[in-house]
Amino acid sequence: MTTNSLAGKIVLVTGASRGIGYQAALEAGRRGAHVIAVARTIGGLEELDDEIQKAGGSTTLVPMDLSDFDGIDRLGLAIFERWGHLDGFVANAAMLSELRPLAHVEPREFDKMMGLNVTANYRLIRSLDLLLRQSVAGRVVIVSSSSARSARANWGPYAASKAAVEALAKSYAADVSYTHVRAHATGGKLVCLPLLVKSKRDSRV
Repeated sequence: MTTNSLAGKIVLVTGASRGIGYQAALEAGRRGAHVIAVARTIGGLEELDDEIQKAGGSTTLVPMDLSDFDGIDRLGLAIFERWGHLDGFVANAAMLSELRPLAHVEPREFDKMMGLNVTANYRLIRSLDLLLRQSVAGRVVIVSSSSARSARANWGPYAASKAAVEALAKSYAADVSYTHVRAHATGGKLVCLPLLVKSKRDSRV
């Protein structure tokens, strides 16, 4: 176990079947957390479960589409009924559609991206907030992107969604500043785990 042990913690990771979400979930499991792994891809979740079990950890696999907002509410209720609290939440799930000029983006495509990248994260925070407050040191890490702070051609919807997510993270961090919960946004590099570990510093977005 490393010095940044998460032993006994309950950590939820979205987009956990591949990429940053997979690696964050795997590392949390290796450090002793029980990982609630959320993703659409069942095969990726099962592979993650195998790797975490090999490392001596444990998981709860939740195959779901985060565009099912009522399902997000049910997830929060299920966590409450089983554990009564949540120690960490890594909001990683996101989509990036085909790059094209903003005026050429179909409204349905724009709405779908904003729904997953922004609205789903709002719904997750809404559903998980009271659970995080029940932890002695709840931690929220929202994975953003450098696109949130740049204005490159053809990246309009994705950049807008990530800028919105960063604003949500900052606002939520202020909302919970008087509690034991701390919220952060990270630009997408694998720096999620250090932010989940309890520290004496009052870290915020």
